[in-house]
Amino acid sequence: MSITELTPQHLENAVLIDVRTPEEYAEGHLDNAVNINWYDENFMNEFKTVEKDKTIYVYCKKGGRSASAAEMLNSAGYTEVIDLQGGYDALEVKN
Repeated sequence: MSITELTPQHLENAVLIDVRTPEEYAEGHLDNAVNINWYDENFMNEFKTVEKDKTIYVYCKKGGRSASAAEMLNSAGYTEVIDLQGGYDALEVKN
């Protein structure tokens, strides 16, 4: 799913995760996004409290890290992981 298609309705019962670095997150992020740095060695530990069947939307700057994160979460048993393709940069272009 493209990040430009994301609506508030998608997020009503979901978790929105920004997998960029804290510095990138500080420069701008989507409302209600939780920052979990893909490069953090404890990345997967941050998901311990997230139910495996909860819808999780992940995004990064352009789409590479979020695709990797989505793949890792799927491999760990999370069933509703959606990679927001295009990343935050796609929103910058749109606006």
